[in-house]
Amino acid sequence: MITTPITIDLVRGALELEPTERGLVPHRLPAWARRQYDDAQLAGAEAQPSGVRLVFRSRASVVELDVVATKRDYLGAPPRPDGVYDLVVDGVLAGQATTTAGDVMTIDLMAGTADVRRGASTTVRFADLGGGSGERVVEIWLPHDESTELVALRTDAPIAPVATGGRRTWVHHGSSISHGSNALSPTGTWPALAAAQGDVELINLGFSGSAVVQPFVARTIRDLPADLISVKLGINVVNSDSLRLRTFVPAVHGFLDTIRDGHPTTPILVISPILCPIHEDTPGPTGWDLAALAEGRLSFIADGDPADVPAGKLTLTTIRTALAQLTAQRAALDPNLHYLDGRALYGEADSPAHPLPDDLHPDADSHRLMAERFSTLAFTGKGPFAAPPQVR
Repeated sequence: MITTPITIDLVRGALELEPTERGLVPHRLPAWARRQYDDAQLAGAEAQPSGVRLVFRSRASVVELDVVATKRDYLGAPPRPDGVYDLVVDGVLAGQATTTAGDVMTIDLMAGTADVRRGASTTVRFADLGGGSGERVVEIWLPHDESTELVALRTDAPIAPVATGGRRTWVHHGSSISHGSNALSPTGTWPALAAAQGDVELINLGFSGSAVVQPFVARTIRDLPADLISVKLGINVVNSDSLRLRTFVPAVHGFLDTIRDGHPTTPILVISPILCPIHEDTPGPTGWDLAALAEGRLSFIADGDPADVPAGKLTLTTIRTALAQLTAQRAALDPNLHYLDGRALYGEADSPAHPLPDDLHPDADSHRLMAERFSTLAFTGKGPFAAPPQVR
């Protein structure tokens, strides 16, 4: 077996690799941005490598990846499934693996505390990749919802980095739904599925619980190479009850202004929230459903009061109206700015057949449904991300 150093040219979807005493932590926000807000929720979310994958070309038939995973254990709730590593060979899902070893973070939702018990590294192994004389493009997609330190990469044949092949780069920012909550594997999140269908390179800046129109996220997007940009805003603003209408609208304008500083003509798609019945007309904050937790289930409730909406508290209904209006206003002078009502991805007609299992996040089938609809609306026909005609 040949050990190859893990360097940034073998990693896609991560903006930095942070050295630790055990290996490398892929980050989806740069260090300067992480320093601007020392928030445990954001820190945990951006270090979970949603959309991050190792990509290389090789004749190898065996690939081994040593990792230290961080498992999350919620007191009083059922055990979380182990994170999944997806193996993709020449664009086709060819294998999956999990690991039970690693660090364990025990979270007490009632006390608001988290303790970490350090564990050992383990090896994720994929064999029978075919071998032979032909080179293949191999991708190892890291678990989208489980922090992972990369320790070592081994193969039974030499590997080499892969150029992007001229594919367009899509930078997407959103909440836990974009992060991939309730998807079964990293290639099963709706952005990953949509990127595959649109034949684009994905940089997923979906951060669970943390899409609250932060300026440092806008600056991160501004500085990234991007051919296509989308921002899905709203649900976390309601979850956290962090803005009112009079501050939300200027914040979004500023967010888009910052992105435009680095991408003056790049197509930008503003996406409003998908349907979430508990918050359609009831503001935040979002709370844990204690009755469900007592039964061993994780579920959410809306803790706000609809009577506060006239005073500026936000619901998903008011946010969609605000986003549609401000996008239309800006689009009059910015023909590359577009709006998509999130209910076109998951709406009222979908709820009976695909209810949100925890009253907040879509299930795996709904991720697939959202990806198919996004691909049709964004990447085909006259969609804002449709590929320009080929010049012959």
